[in-house]
Amino acid sequence: MRILDKTETAARLPWPALREAVREMFRLGCDAPLRHRHPLPQKDAAEGSLLLMPAWQAHRFTGVKIVHVNPANARQPGLRAVHSVYLLSDGESGQPLCLLDGGALTDRRTAAASVLAATFLARPESATLLLLGAGKVAHALAEAYAERFPLRDIRIWSRRPESAGGLARQLAGAGLPARAVAGPDPAGADIVAAATLSTTALFRGAAVAPGTHVDLVGAFRPDMRESDATLVRRASLFVDTRAGALAEAGDVVQAIAEGAIAAGHIQADLFGLCRGEHPGRRDAGEITLFKSVGWAGEDLAAAILAYQA
Repeated sequence: MRILDKTETAARLPWPALREAVREMFRLGCDAPLRHRHPLPQKDAAEGSLLLMPAWQAHRFTGVKIVHVNPANARQPGLRAVHSVYLLSDGESGQPLCLLDGGALTDRRTAAASVLAATFLARPESATLLLLGAGKVAHALAEAYAERFPLRDIRIWSRRPESAGGLARQLAGAGLPARAVAGPDPAGADIVAAATLSTTALFRGAAVAPGTHVDLVGAFRPDMRESDATLVRRASLFVDTRAGALAEAGDVVQAIAEGAIAAGHIQADLFGLCRGEHPGRRDAGEITLFKSVGWAGEDLAAAILAYQA
């Protein structure tokens, strides 16, 4: 069985090839049940999570990701809140083929899915990215958006200013136009991307200008949210998967519970976008919103790409 560490996993998942692999998986489909989530008690936080995410293509490959989400880890310098591994196996025999670093795989497939959605939903000339959050997923989002869009300004905000400053320095050192900002104001941003563990809205939906594309990545439980119901109501809403969004996406679930929208407010999911069933953005002044909670098919697509590279 091949074992790929963090560095090699990332190296085998270049943005254009990964984005295309994810697009093809959404176009063709695979079997991917909703992830299993189990609460884990923590000493210094209300709750952690154990997530199990299986997916398979008959006679080809099977895969499963095991994820631990431990928010209390943020209090310990250098310790990530999320740890995971991915096992890829032969779909016919069940023979293990490859064990991949789940963190690198998740960060990159998450960012690839967001930017894939943005190719349908953001204005092609988008030049300013506001990034909310300063973790590993935020880092990947900055790289992935910069590879696909003509970004001239990457603004980074975090509730921990030192984290925003640190990420800005890393990105600037890699040649990206990144800088830390004092607040999460979306004014002037062509794209707003959020990757946090927030349970409250990070900015006012009323402050989002026409033409903006908003990408909400972080809230993966019904009790979490990064936007308010005003934004969800104002925007043309797209999701990675309808089933996942209606079961787990706090931004969507809470907006429905508050009476701001109904389930039919969802315009399309990534299946529909990648299959040409919906054109995506229809005009330059439209506010578009993409809400993702993660789909196990994205992991499988990334793992196959890395294994075969």
